[in-house]
Amino acid sequence: MTLNIKDITLSVEGNVLFQSVSFDVAGGQVFSIMGQSGCGKSSLLSLITGTLDTAFTASGCVLLNGCDITHQAPHKRCIGIQFQDHLLFPHMTVGENLAFGIPERFRAKERKAMVIKALNDCGMAGFENQNPATLSGGQRGRVSVMRTLLSEPEAVLLDEPFSKLDKELKAEFRQFVFDQVYSREIPTVMVTHDTDDVPDRSLMMRL
Repeated sequence: MTLNIKDITLSVEGNVLFQSVSFDVAGGQVFSIMGQSGCGKSSLLSLITGTLDTAFTASGCVLLNGCDITHQAPHKRCIGIQFQDHLLFPHMTVGENLAFGIPERFRAKERKAMVIKALNDCGMAGFENQNPATLSGGQRGRVSVMRTLLSEPEAVLLDEPFSKLDKELKAEFRQFVFDQVYSREIPTVMVTHDTDDVPDRSLMMRL
């Protein structure tokens, strides 16, 4: 799997945020983007997912596995995204939250098995019937990441997903996330303000 960003220029109300941005992300690689608030980092992620606000003007193209997805509908892009807030549906159990991300082609028995495996993989075996409100911040984050991965994304975007965690929890959760994308060989783009978030083998650019 590969994600290629080609000659992206982004502006809003006539003000150019950045221009001619290009980079390539291979499977299992994390590409980190840093920059001051307001420079367009999160807007670039929105452009990649197809959810950029109409107030922005953009040019360039986004390629996923060699296919141009620049003008595809967001739900057809096969791109997962993690935000600062690990949003779980409060009216669903942990297991139901995870199952929500699984593609519809899987049958009920397969979906249940996938949920159980995901919980085992993230060290939360037996949590399928738990209310999300009872989880710690780190547990909510793990469930949110696993829900994204169960949707079978072909690329993952991380929009400062570690910024609201305390230092000890941040290090543990950060390693968990990177281990998941490395092992699944998913191209990953991460926006962050914190140089400590950038893994040793990450490529990096500043906007």
